[in-house]
Amino acid sequence: MSFPYQSLFFVGVAGTGMSAIAQYLAGKGLKISGSDRQFQQNDKTEIQQQLERAGIVCHKQDASGIGRHIDAVVVSTAIEESNVEYQKAQSLGIPVIKRSAVLAMISDEARTIAIGGTSGKSTTTAMIFHILQTCGKQPSLITGAGLSSLQRSGLIGNAFVGESDWLVIEADESDGSIVGYHPEIALLLNIERDHKEMDELLQLFGTFKSHTKRAFIVNRDQKESRSLSANAANDFACNDVTAGFKGDDFCQEGFCIRFKVNGIACQLPLIGRHNMENSLAAIAACVQAGVSIEDAVKALASFEGIYRRTQLIGRSQSNIYVIDDFAHNPSEVACAIKACQSVASKVVAYFQPHGFGPLRFMHKQLADDVAAVLRPSDVFIVGDVYYAGGTVTRDIQADVVSDRIAAQGGNALYGKDKDYSAQLISQQVAPNAVVLIMGARDPNLTDWARLILNQLL
Repeated sequence: MSFPYQSLFFVGVAGTGMSAIAQYLAGKGLKISGSDRQFQQNDKTEIQQQLERAGIVCHKQDASGIGRHIDAVVVSTAIEESNVEYQKAQSLGIPVIKRSAVLAMISDEARTIAIGGTSGKSTTTAMIFHILQTCGKQPSLITGAGLSSLQRSGLIGNAFVGESDWLVIEADESDGSIVGYHPEIALLLNIERDHKEMDELLQLFGTFKSHTKRAFIVNRDQKESRSLSANAANDFACNDVTAGFKGDDFCQEGFCIRFKVNGIACQLPLIGRHNMENSLAAIAACVQAGVSIEDAVKALASFEGIYRRTQLIGRSQSNIYVIDDFAHNPSEVACAIKACQSVASKVVAYFQPHGFGPLRFMHKQLADDVAAVLRPSDVFIVGDVYYAGGTVTRDIQADVVSDRIAAQGGNALYGKDKDYSAQLISQQVAPNAVVLIMGARDPNLTDWARLILNQLL
C-alpha cells in the first residue's frame, strides 16, 4: 500500500470511525497504535482486545504511546487541542491529521464506492459490501457500524480488508469531510436538516457529486436529492417512475420485509420501509460495480443487518420485543418507530439525545416528527442528554421534546436518568408490545437495552 505514513497513532481509537480506519491500515501492514479513555492495562475491554488481535497496540490516553517513532497522530473532530496527546504530538513536531483526511487518502488509492446522505448510510454501506462479497468481488470496507456477519467471527465488524481494489466507505457530511472524497461510484440517499442547514447540505452534496469519477446515484423520491441527479437511469426510487431502479409491492411480516425491484422479488430479514429504499440504493451501486440485479437481490436475502440498526435484543415470555437502534435525528427516530409499529400494536419508544448542540438544533422537528407517527397506543419517553465531557454549553434539557409532543396530543414522558426511564418503560409496556431503545454516542445503550429485557423476562 502506497501511503505517506507508516506508523500512525490514533487518539480515541476505540471510537467507531477511528477504529475502522485503524483496523484497515493495520490490515494493510502499517504500524498502528492508539489510545482511548476506556483502556486499562490489566482489565481490558472487549474492544481493546479486538483491536489488539487486529495488530493495534493500545495505550491509556495519557500520551505515553506517543514518541518520535510515530509518523503522524490521527484525531477526530471531537478531540480538542487541549488534549494531552494532541499537545504531546505538537511538542515533538509530529503532524496531527484529521480522521477524515486519512480516509480520503485511503479512498484515493482504491476503486471507492462512497455512501452519503443524512440517514441510512451505515445500513446501505453494509448492504453494498455484503452484495459485493457474496458475488465474489472481494471488497474492502470502512464504515460506521459493525456488520453482524463480521462480528460473529470476533471482529468489531466495521472494517474489512479484501483482496480486490474495491473499497466501500461511509461518507460523513456532518463535519464537512464528504467533500474530500473522489469516489468512482457515489450514492446520495437523502438530504435532511441534520447538524447543518439545508443550504449548506446542498452545497456539500453538490461538491460530493462534482468529485465523483463515474456514477452519481440519488434517491429520486426526495426533492432535494433529486435536484442533484446526474442520470435518472442510475437512480433509485419507490415512487418516481423515471428512476432506473424502482421498488414497489412493499410488505412487512414480523421481522421480514418483501418487495419487488424492477419486477424482481426481493426479501430481507429486516424491518421498515426505509430498508427497501436502502436496498434499492445498494442494488443500484452494485450494478454499477458489475453485479446483476438478480444476483444482488439473491445476495440481500442473506444479509444479517448491522449493530444497533433496529437490532432485536430479545423477546420476553409475554412476547415483548426489545429493539436497539442508533436513530438520532428526527427522520431516523420516526422511521424506527414506524418500523416497530408493524411488529406490535404498542410501541414504547425511549430516545436519548446525543448532545446538547444537536438537541438545541433539532428539538422542534424531532417533537413534530415523532408526534406525527405516534399512535394512541404508543408512548415516547425522552431521557436526559448524553454528555461525554468537554466545554459544550448545557443550556437546554430534553423535556422540551416531551412537552412539545404532549402539547400535540401525543403520549410523551420525560424520563430523566436511565433508572427512572426504566421504571417508566416497565409501567407503560404491555404483553405483545415493542420496547424501542434509541440514541447515539452512549456506548452503554445496548447494555442498558439488555438490562431492560432482563427486567421484563
